Amino acid sequence: MKPWGAIATWRMAHDGVLAAKELIHQQASAELACETLIKKVEDYPFYKSVGYGGLPNELGVLEMDAAFMNGDTMAFGGVASIQDIKNPISVARLLSKEKFNSFRVGEGAREFALSQGLEEKTMLTNRAKRIWEKRVEEIEEHQLDPYDGHDTVGAVTLDLNGSMVAGTSSSGLFMKKKGRVGDSPFSGSGLYVDSEIGGASATGLGEDLMKGCLSYEIVRLMGEGLSPQDACDKAVYAFDQKLKERYGKAGAMSLVALNNQGEWGVATNVEFTFSVATSTTEPTIYIAYPGPNQTTDISEVTPEWLEAYQNRITAPID
Repeated sequence: MKPWGAIATWRMAHDGVLAAKELIHQQASAELACETLIKKVEDYPFYKSVGYGGLPNELGVLEMDAAFMNGDTMAFGGVASIQDIKNPISVARLLSKEKFNSFRVGEGAREFALSQGLEEKTMLTNRAKRIWEKRVEEIEEHQLDPYDGHDTVGAVTLDLNGSMVAGTSSSGLFMKKKGRVGDSPFSGSGLYVDSEIGGASATGLGEDLMKGCLSYEIVRLMGEGLSPQDACDKAVYAFDQKLKERYGKAGAMSLVALNNQGEWGVATNVEFTFSVATSTTEPTIYIAYPGPNQTTDISEVTPEWLEAYQNRITAPID
């Protein structure tokens, strides 16, 4: 059987991974599989860091980022700070077809999306607005650090023709400054893919991830012959150590990778969940932690963990 695969960051991507698997089995392209995977996450209102239901900036405005890269052609499209467009990943995919102006921001990105017939939608939900209001109250009363949450959905897909695609989508750091953009929409940082080698995608604190261009570095290491797991471990833990030594600290960073043989790898400096399905791996949600000697400990999540997760993300907001 020809190798195929789909891997994506966080538990929230699992339904998308299942959808990508079905599309790939139906001979669909890696492009369609990746876009569909990420749209599943963008459309679910209880995921607070992506698309509809995502959390807003400090002014209560939801600004979203996304990127899309084709590993056959190296074509790339990105959007940043786009507002009230239903699926930012679809905007990024369309922009990847453009020879010029393939990265658009703010109102320019929104105007492009509307010109292409993409759906306009109020993306800030009442639930997300209430979470924002509560955080504003907490900051005023207790002088708390306003920042919280930066869980990008990042995905890599491999189809039965050997084509590979990577994509990302995020509403960014909760309570971020207006116009702030993290690593997610940038080639080399948030994502990178080359169908002759493989692809990688990142989630975490964008300000620190951008300092290392880790998605590119993982693909480069795979190109030198490292397995996806070894490439992830080498890139992530070496850079985590370098940041701590030279910058004084390192924010959360987690990366997933898939090579063109359907082999996968993950590394993280925090607790991190991800979903993967390949020609040799049944669709599974895993949890990962930093392991000993710059390695990664990976195990399947338990049913109890899944139940607690679902209860937590859907709990009423006072």
